[in-house]
Amino acid sequence: MTGAVIVTDAGFAADDWRGSRLPLGDGLPANAEAVDVVPVDDVATLAGHLDRLSLIRVAFPNSADGRGFTLARRLRAMGYRGRLRAAGHVLADQYAMARRAGFDEVEIDADLAARQPWEQWQARADWQAHDYQARLRG
Repeated sequence: MTGAVIVTDAGFAADDWRGSRLPLGDGLPANAEAVDVVPVDDVATLAGHLDRLSLIRVAFPNSADGRGFTLARRLRAMGYRGRLRAAGHVLADQYAMARRAGFDEVEIDADLAARQPWEQWQARADWQAHDYQARLRG
């Protein structure tokens, strides 16, 4: 597999997004349908625009930077219901956390997919069964 690999609960897949994405830091034009967010971006600027965005892609510059998980929770709390993607240095061990934070999918490069095959991600794909916080609230 070359290029970006998309990880979902169902397995590895090629990236099927064909539209363009704009960096949030450049402002949000009226016709934008997808945006790239980096950890220092203020996602509050997306309020009022969330219903027209089909994809929000949140960058993870390294696996130790957890700000993307906070951004995902915040976007979902703001009412975003579209496709939310974590992109970059997300490890299989972080998959359950990514899903619980609100991400629908994770984008990794082919090298990481080769080092951490689907079986390692699949072991964490039953993320809802191990969500102790939801069980406590339930």
